[in-house]
Amino acid sequence: MDEYSLIQKVIIWAIPVLFAVTIHEVAHGWVALQFGDRTAQMLGRLTLNPIKHIDPVGTILVPGLLAATTGFIFGWAKPVPVNARNMRNAKTNMAWVALAGPMANLLMALFWSVVVLIGLSVSEALAYMGLAGIFINTILMLLNLLPLPPLDGGRILISVLPGPLAWKVSRVEPYGFIILVALLYFGILGMVLWPMVSVFIGLLPIPFNAAQLLSLLF
Repeated sequence: MDEYSLIQKVIIWAIPVLFAVTIHEVAHGWVALQFGDRTAQMLGRLTLNPIKHIDPVGTILVPGLLAATTGFIFGWAKPVPVNARNMRNAKTNMAWVALAGPMANLLMALFWSVVVLIGLSVSEALAYMGLAGIFINTILMLLNLLPLPPLDGGRILISVLPGPLAWKVSRVEPYGFIILVALLYFGILGMVLWPMVSVFIGLLPIPFNAAQLLSLLF
């Protein structure tokens, strides 16, 4: 995308990022509602309006700094509030609520694959946007499935483990973000995620593998 200006790159990345983080969070709230928890609904968070989900740091500051320095945008939204006590079977239901976010990213990755195929015939910029959508949703899906609280995978793990083990895993949550940053800093996170990213993108109906996708976007 070297031929595109910074503003054009921001637009190409911003739309997929906003949809990725917004729909991810709405999916959590929507599934929670199906199990009896109306918390997100009552707070007006079951909406695709991104303004309702904006996090000043994760949705504005971090993506803005990345766009200005790297041309790549990554971010996150405010977590949708969920109250397990309102659910009929809190332990089991919370596993499905946690899984809903990554599954929403899976569906969006498939959607953006179709956009890529259309863009290849209609618009280069649209194809780039589709590739960005595939990349951000693949990363969000696989990253959130890691069994580390407070990531969705960690919450799923807590939901399926027996009580004493679940309690021990839940105690990691306050340190989860620090652990994640450390894994990223030492390159461990990339080593874990990249093989899964490569396999997943290879299964999508697009004429690019993971390495080609990255070379086109960066």
